[in-house]
Amino acid sequence: MSSASDLNQLVDALGDAIVIADASGAITVWNPAAQRIFGYKAGEALGKSLDIITPQRLQHRHWEGYHKTMATGITRYGNDVLRVPAVHKDGHSLSIAFTVALLYAADKKVSAIVAVIRDETSRFEEERNLKKRLMELEALVAKSSNTANN
Repeated sequence: MSSASDLNQLVDALGDAIVIADASGAITVWNPAAQRIFGYKAGEALGKSLDIITPQRLQHRHWEGYHKTMATGITRYGNDVLRVPAVHKDGHSLSIAFTVALLYAADKKVSAIVAVIRDETSRFEEERNLKKRLMELEALVAKSSNTANN
């Protein structure tokens, strides 16, 4: 039988970050994987705004969507994996992928948003380097083809 203790163990054991924020955007759950990915200990993150991990240039857009979701109970990201930039405690950029789920209070209003987050920074960098190399090779082939045709 599942218990609150089992659920806490699961959240703590997961390799993906589990971050839950309340209706105001304050962090209420921050598991060890969130600490590993973002650099903040639970005591530093709990009660803080999601701004601690959201790049400043994206905060306005993030909060517009967040507050709309809280007001309407609708998110267009229910089953989609979102890939966005984030920021680590030390200021370096991260590339994260995450899914969200809404939690509801007894009155059927959204009370919190859960994000299950994975750090994809290294995969993103590899993909960007491969695309750059592909463009270089395509340019080289095109140049070689043009030279051969002249």
